Amino acid sequence: MHCPICHANDTKVIDSRLMPEGVSVRRRRKCESCDNRFTTYEKIQIQMPAVVKHDGRRESYNREKILCGLKKACQKRPISTEDLDKLMERVERHMLEHYPKEVKTHIIGELTMKELLYLDPVAYTRFASFYWDYNDIEGFVSSLLKNLTASKGVEREQLQQ
Repeated sequence: MHCPICHANDTKVIDSRLMPEGVSVRRRRKCESCDNRFTTYEKIQIQMPAVVKHDGRRESYNREKILCGLKKACQKRPISTEDLDKLMERVERHMLEHYPKEVKTHIIGELTMKELLYLDPVAYTRFASFYWDYNDIEGFVSSLLKNLTASKGVEREQLQQ
């Protein structure tokens, strides 16, 4: 590992700790040349399934694209960045377990919406308003009521199966 100050190659690991989520390691390092101390993080990189769009095109999975929509839906709501990261981890874990090669966009959207409903019903409604892309209020409200009624009987553990 190169020192960020003097760019020397001779750095030493002083301390290593597994992070709470268990998928990354925090390492404290010291440069042997200039005595600078710095921290590095190592994270497992997992190959996510390809995303199949509505028109049949395939593209690489992009977590930031989903997070952008979630952040818009969660504006001015009591939802932390950590809450959104945990939500995304649950959705991604489900995708990897059930769709290892490719996953359709509507499945990603439905998984995300189910998780968001448990987190914050107002954010769920906001997300649904642009995810479903309705042109009139009546269609949106009837679909929202239908989905909320159907979701009341769904247990959260079904996402984790």
